[in-house]
Amino acid sequence: MKNLVFILAIVFCVSAVNVASAQLTKKEKKEWKKKLKKTSPEQFKRMFEENASLKSEVSSLQGQLSSLQSSLGEKDAKIAELTEKNRKMEAQVNAAKKAIAKAKQEAAAQPAAQAVDDSGVVFKVQIGAFRNKDLSKYFDNNPNFSGETDEDGVQKITLGRFRDYWEADTFKKYLREMGVNDAWIVPYKDGKRVAMKDVLEGVVQ
Repeated sequence: MKNLVFILAIVFCVSAVNVASAQLTKKEKKEWKKKLKKTSPEQFKRMFEENASLKSEVSSLQGQLSSLQSSLGEKDAKIAELTEKNRKMEAQVNAAKKAIAKAKQEAAAQPAAQAVDDSGVVFKVQIGAFRNKDLSKYFDNNPNFSGETDEDGVQKITLGRFRDYWEADTFKKYLREMGVNDAWIVPYKDGKRVAMKDVLEGVVQ
């Protein structure tokens, strides 16, 4: 039985040598035939099994390499996607910075609001008193539109700022003609609301 296995091994090796004979010289063929004759069946079996094991390992490594290459391709695509997102975000940040800088320049170029002079006697025209309406957010940037809230929580809204009583009276009449029937003149002295009788003398002639 061993001799049969040995013969088959010899035949197999000879066949393998014949397949590769195109790449071997005559001298190399003689040397390999001598080596083959000296190889025992056990050695040949071990060599055959090692060869099969190595082929299996190579196949497994090739599979792992293919998987790693595929994973690497996916990671490269993800990196490219994140790089593009980062570029867009940087562009948005730069655009926002430019917009802020432009807004600051425009704000700096605008003339400062003139201070309102509340000294002396000023006449305003009250157009209404409201309990549940708060228009105070419009007062700061509109010196001719103002108001105040009394102790009862009623907000009194006024229009205009007049040093001359008769000019304020003319404005009051215009408002009434336009339908603001509750329009009436209220006097202020040094920024405080006062009664008309307190400023009437010397002002209304």
